Amino acid sequence: MDDTSSALRPQDRVVHLVDDDADLRHALKQSLELEGLSVTCHTGAEDIADLPLRSLYGVIVSDIRMPGMDGLTLMRRILGIDPTLPVVLITGHGDVQMAVEAMRAGAYDFIEKPFAANRLFSVVERALEKRRLVLENRSLRNALEGSNDLSSRLVGRNPAIQRLRAQISAVADTDADVLITGETGTGKEVVARALHDFGSRSKGNFVAINCAALPADIFESELFGHEAGAFTGAQKLRIGKLEHANGGTVFLDEIESMPIDMQAKLLRAIEGRSIERLGSNRQVALDVRFVAATKTDLINNPSFRTDLYYRLNVITLEIPVLRERRDDIPLLFFHLAREARARYRREIPDVTPQIEAGLLAHDWPGNVRELRNVADRFVLGMWSGFGSDQGAGLETGTGNLSERMDAFERAVITAEIKRNGGALKPTYESLGISRKGLYEKMRRLGVSSDTEGDGS
Repeated sequence: MDDTSSALRPQDRVVHLVDDDADLRHALKQSLELEGLSVTCHTGAEDIADLPLRSLYGVIVSDIRMPGMDGLTLMRRILGIDPTLPVVLITGHGDVQMAVEAMRAGAYDFIEKPFAANRLFSVVERALEKRRLVLENRSLRNALEGSNDLSSRLVGRNPAIQRLRAQISAVADTDADVLITGETGTGKEVVARALHDFGSRSKGNFVAINCAALPADIFESELFGHEAGAFTGAQKLRIGKLEHANGGTVFLDEIESMPIDMQAKLLRAIEGRSIERLGSNRQVALDVRFVAATKTDLINNPSFRTDLYYRLNVITLEIPVLRERRDDIPLLFFHLAREARARYRREIPDVTPQIEAGLLAHDWPGNVRELRNVADRFVLGMWSGFGSDQGAGLETGTGNLSERMDAFERAVITAEIKRNGGALKPTYESLGISRKGLYEKMRRLGVSSDTEGDGS
């Protein structure tokens, strides 16, 4: 298992600069530190091997020609330990062909002397962003692999989802009826199944009934069953869904759609824990737990019986919407992409900074269900972002490489500022750059904030 930390802090980023030229080393260190980066200098390549390379939140910048171990040998040793760690090589004029070969061997980039200080900063900043994504993905993978059954069903670290898991654990092994509330796509059936699977009724049947999908004329027969000859077409005895769930759990999804006359009959069944099949006068005892789910406000719904609401509402579990736990989106997306990979037998494509920014900026009206669909399309190669207005698309305009990189940075910064409601402090912290670095990029790229102040 990787020893990657689950929380990457901007202040932990570091550039390890390896060069035997003291003057150049000092000048490069000073220029990078002025951009807000932390720099550690090394006169030779030998002590780089002592660094925790697998978990290093940083980038190695090394000259190629040095006494002792040269930059190419250093790069090979680094990539042998962690092939994803960015190594940037500094080359003299005669070393360009050597540097091109190094790129083929896995170097992140090379810079030919002489070069402007901002050229090195630009390369290093992109390398650090790539490194952040690699380390975060490792951390997410470790979190998923180390999770228990409940946390692998209800994935997330946000306090709201942690509280929901704690509530499920507390009531799963009881017979208390439960009302689950939440928007479309939040996972109400997932919660209902967790209540069943982690409780004493797990060996019984879990019977899910979508109240919105049942035609009104067969609703009673579906729930309560019927005797042979109870009505035209009833040729034999039919066991209803409530009776079929005996010893287990009945899940009534979209209960707000249940016909009003059926609500009274359901209320009697819940209160008496018994039913009568259509065409029979005999009471059939029920040993079931009722779990209902709704996406509406039942108490203010004139077409829903208040007494049934209070009978179901012994325990209420509220599922948080995705837009209110955005910090869980990368973890959830990675989890759902892994599930899609297993279903479709496809590899997961690289998640670029633009795609991540778009995922975080999107409002997710369809919640986890919508995110699952996006993850499926992503793994199938059918999705590459939401569009340039949200900073998630892969298209970065036309023009030369510099212009396209500017469009890329502008999209990411704009999306992050939007996600943070215009506050700049959480923006530069989440992007892993300094305050000065963000302000300069905003000025250069023409990005503005609608909110005054920086959130400090």
